[in-house]
Order: sequence, then C-alpha cells, then structure tokens
Amino acid sequence: MPANPPALSPDLVAALASRVSGPVLTPSDEGFAQEVAGFNLAIPLIPDVAVGANSQADVVEAVRFAAANSLPLRIHATGHGTHHPISDGVLLVTRRLNAVSVDPETRIASIGAGANWADVTAAAAPHGLTGIPGSSVTVGAVGYILGGGLGPLARSHGVSSDWVRGFTVVTASGDVVEANAAEHPDLFWALRGGKGGLGVVTEMRLELVPLESVYAGSLFFAEEHIEAALRGWIEWSSSADDSVTTSVAVVNFPAFEAVPEPLRGRRVLTLRFAHPGDEAEGRRLAAPLRALAPALIDAIGVLPTSQLRLIHNDPDEPGNGWSAGALLNDLDQAFADALLAAVGPGTNSPVIAVEIRHMGAAAAHDVAGGSAVGGRDSGFTLSVIGVPDPSLFDSVLPAFHAGLLASLDEWVSPETTINFAGDPHDRESFESAWPPLIFERLDAVRRLYDPSGLFTYGPPAG
Repeated sequence: MPANPPALSPDLVAALASRVSGPVLTPSDEGFAQEVAGFNLAIPLIPDVAVGANSQADVVEAVRFAAANSLPLRIHATGHGTHHPISDGVLLVTRRLNAVSVDPETRIASIGAGANWADVTAAAAPHGLTGIPGSSVTVGAVGYILGGGLGPLARSHGVSSDWVRGFTVVTASGDVVEANAAEHPDLFWALRGGKGGLGVVTEMRLELVPLESVYAGSLFFAEEHIEAALRGWIEWSSSADDSVTTSVAVVNFPAFEAVPEPLRGRRVLTLRFAHPGDEAEGRRLAAPLRALAPALIDAIGVLPTSQLRLIHNDPDEPGNGWSAGALLNDLDQAFADALLAAVGPGTNSPVIAVEIRHMGAAAAHDVAGGSAVGGRDSGFTLSVIGVPDPSLFDSVLPAFHAGLLASLDEWVSPETTINFAGDPHDRESFESAWPPLIFERLDAVRRLYDPSGLFTYGPPAG
C-alpha cells in the first residue's frame, strides 16, 4: 500500500458520495473541519476524505472504497484516541452511530460505534444498571473498551472489556461478521484489549451491572500535606481491600474562575476513592485515608452510578492536550522520594498532573477464554498530563516525561497497556503494550482479518 496515496479526484469522491447516506467531505469542502475535529485540538486531522457514517451500510461502503483505492482507513468516534496527525487516506467518522439500547432482563446494552459513556449511562441508569466505565464520560465507549479499560471500579469489577459479550464488525474485506465466544472467537479475543487494526466495530454488546450507587468521590490535600498523603496512600494500598479502587494525582490547578476557590492556583494532591457498597462500610474503608492529613475538600459520599464521572472530574470540552503513560510495579517509600522530587511541593514542572491508579484485585484476573488485555500483572498505572501549550509538545514535555521515567526506572513495568501507551506509532510503546505471547497472537489475528494493512495501526514498517 502506498505510504502517501495521491489526493482523490472529484469523480472518485462523487462516486463514494453516491453510495453513502452520510456526508462525504474533502479538505476544501465546507464543514470538513467540524466533521474531522477531535478532542485534542493540537493534532491536525486532514485526511484525503472524511466519511460520516449514518449506518452500518455506510461503513461497509467506506471500507470497500478505501480497499479498492489502496487508501489507508482510520476510525474516528469521539476523537479521544487520536495521537498522531492524519494527512492522507479515509477518515471514517462514526459518531452518528450513537444509539444505545438496554435489555433490563438480560442486562445487555447494545452500543453503537459512536456512543460515549454518557450515552451508555443515560440508557442504563433508569434500570438501576451501570456499565463499568472509564474516568471520562466523553470518551467513546467502543474505543475505550477495545483498549481494555481501567476505570474507577477496576479493582472491584475488573477491566472494562471483561464485560463485553459480542461485537458486530466490518472487516477489511467489507464483510459484516459477529465476534463473540461462539462466532469468530479469535477476533473476539483480539478485540477485547487489542485496540486497532482489526476492523470497524459498528456495535458492541456489553453486560451491565446492577448497581445504583457507590460510596465514592475525592479528597483534596493542600501542598503542605502532599507528602504525608502520598506516603500514607502508598502504605495503605499494600493491604487495600479488593473492593476499593483508588488513585492519587498531584495536580497544579490553574488560577481560573472555573476552578473551585479552595483549589484555584494551587498545587494539591487529590485522592480518588470508590467502593461499590453501602455507606457504613464505605466510611469504614475510607477512614484510614481521611486520617492521612487534613483535607481541603472532602467530597467522598454516596454517589449515584449515573454520576461516576465526578470521581475523577475529567475535562469534558475539547482542547490542546499532551499525555503519556506507563505501568508500575509495587510501590514503596523510595518511589515516593523520587516522585516528590519531580512534582512534589516546591518543584517546578511543565505538567498539570501526574496520576497513579491502583490496579490489581479483579483487574488482575483474565476472563474465561482469555483476552488481549495487556498489563494485568502490574500494580499501578502512571499518567502524565502536560500543560496545554503546543510549543512544549515536541521537546519540553517528552523530555520531562523521559526524565521522570528514568528517575522511576526501578518501579516502571516493562509492560504497559495500550490505553496508557500513548502514540501507537512509537514502536517501543506499541510493542510493550502487550506481553510477547499476546503481541504475537494479536499480530497473527490482524494479518488474518486485514492482510493488506487497510486499517492503519501501529508503527510504520521498517
């Protein structure tokens, strides 16, 4: 397949548009920029043509068109998964395929390719049900699940993809297949954690959980208490109850009016807590964390599962963004020394936040039949969120991240998981996103279902 296929002729674009009910736009067309816009505004997306799918039939036509014209095809729902500029090929926009239906008897949600977690929550909550989501409700549910997914209920309920019961997929040949435990089980295995390069998922069936509320939220500790809270949380996590999922983040809040006054312009440590049980038990389990230091804000309490987004309060508006991640092994006080030296009180770094999520418990156990999720053996995740200044994205922030990883080398796992690996074009990050045996099996499944590499994914060859 050519690395840089020529721009498409008007006749080819018109022929495609005649077979697709949704918009078909090239860079010179009005509405193109809005059609291709992603969540990270710093990454330019200028494909040869964008296809806004209104139906599964539109997806089939886009796939067949790309294959017939030797054009790479990339998939775009909410735009959170974009890590690299796009300058050629077909961009298939699936956000209009956002229907969600719930069968309360079987507790199965049928979720369209473009639905985000807010859509899933809105459909599930009236039935007293919830999915096992990520921290952000604006992230596409399918894209998040394809990477496994480690959210605020990971330790109690496992990796989010463990709850998938089936996918409808358009393959590189333009065929529509079902992937589940009985049909195309190799593809089903790969789609639960293998992320991209396998096909276009047009619908996902996800088992929901009968859970109406949790005891959850966040504690915020002032800068002078960051060290005590961090060290205490590391110590506490070594024997944490398996039902509790927590994370900590050192956050440099900007001095914006939208930021609550106690946090505005301050460096704090936020400690997130989630227990899927009653208030009395939740209070008992949270008590050691509340005792770590005086809290600026104590926002832990009974929380409807329809409001799980409030645990992390991730941004819900597009903007310039830079992030990187890794997985960590078991932590100790020497780790706290190294992290505090980089981002603790009195330091000066080009980051908004450095977050650590506690893994293990249910997240460490694979599903029956296995899945392609990487990183289950690690104990924690590490995420670095840079300041939204694109002038820092190419050198300053990568250099800071590299230095941080070097200082934490003793605790950094050799393996990560693809949703935390960053840019899949980076060979080292990509190959470390799965254990070697899973990586090799994934490669074989990708070659089986997409032998020509139509679904551009991973580092360039060579």
